[in-house]
Amino acid sequence: MKSYTIGTFFIRVVLGLTFFIHGLSKFQGGIDGTVGFFESIGIPGFMAYVVAIIELIGGVAVIVGLGTRIVAALFVFVMLGAIFTAKLGAPFVGGYELDIALLAMSLHLVFAGSGALSLDQLLRKDESYL
Repeated sequence: MKSYTIGTFFIRVVLGLTFFIHGLSKFQGGIDGTVGFFESIGIPGFMAYVVAIIELIGGVAVIVGLGTRIVAALFVFVMLGAIFTAKLGAPFVGGYELDIALLAMSLHLVFAGSGALSLDQLLRKDESYL
């Protein structure tokens, strides 16, 4: 197994777990708060549901490596939206540095794919990662 695919595996699992937890917290804490926040910054409230579902279901998909490139591309759009609508006026540290890191991790998966130990690899029977 190539070392860069192991690195991609770790990025994939950490990114998926991070998004899953963020999506879960939106539903556990009451999605109404997120809907209200979205509306307060000029985003239609229904988009809170869209983002939360992408984070929750997409997080699980990325953890197991299923549809990784597609889900990672959705994460890119979510992070760009977060940065440019809610975070850009904040200082980098304590503001949007996590968003930039998640954006970079998502872009890595868009270009590199799911890496080792993924359902994508298993379904394709792709041995190029080995």
